[in-house]
Amino acid sequence: MAMGNVALTLYRNFYSVRSGKVMPLRTKIFLGVLVLLLVVGGGVFFYNDNIKRSRAGEYNPEISPADFTTNITNKYFALPVGKKMTYETMAGGGVTERIEIEILPEKKQIDGFETVVYLDKEYKNGQLVEETRDYLAQHKNGDVWYFGEDVNNYWNGILIHHAGSFIHGKDGAKAGIWMKAEQRVGDSYRQEFYIGNAEDMRDTLATGQTVSTKTAKYTDCVKVYDWTPLEKNSREHKYYCPQVRSLVLTEDLETGSRSELVSVVQP
Repeated sequence: MAMGNVALTLYRNFYSVRSGKVMPLRTKIFLGVLVLLLVVGGGVFFYNDNIKRSRAGEYNPEISPADFTTNITNKYFALPVGKKMTYETMAGGGVTERIEIEILPEKKQIDGFETVVYLDKEYKNGQLVEETRDYLAQHKNGDVWYFGEDVNNYWNGILIHHAGSFIHGKDGAKAGIWMKAEQRVGDSYRQEFYIGNAEDMRDTLATGQTVSTKTAKYTDCVKVYDWTPLEKNSREHKYYCPQVRSLVLTEDLETGSRSELVSVVQP
């Protein structure tokens, strides 16, 4: 029920318009405070709803190493060894952020699963701020699963911490789905789960999308919404396209910035 309807219902319960009776002062104060709480609560309704939705129920994915491969061929997210992607975020006429990704030849064993190593380096104003090694594998149904990441965070060139790291099977952390093979609008799924540390979620919003960047035009793309209950302001729209089988555009819903694929090298 909408907050306005709740307030109106409370008002009618306390005061009969036809009777013309006047509410006692204490009742007015009580009602005023209650309505105020409802209005304030409404301001965080959607965020709290996301939190409940992300943590509802027990999360125990039933997966077996025998069902996975490091040959990742997903229509929207293929990861052959040697593939390289570069993304840039523009602001004020210049590049403010640059992300360089490379699929390494090495593999990593995680709790019996063999995974691909996806090296991700993020630069801001030319300086390295984060380097991650993401670990992925593809299920026999075509879904790409995310088994963890090792994160190095830097400040002024100095390694300061590893916040955001998680590995499937350690301290209750569990793998999630990075990209589904079958795209169905309305799907919502976990990308990772390490409670209080890594709880990214993904919702499928649309398929068959056309996306234009400064370097190319893409068709038949899938649009997803990425968010996390751990960071209220971390909300993004992302577009994955089959022409390059990669992410081509990220829209930050808080800042309005766009991170675009500017180059891709296929092995």
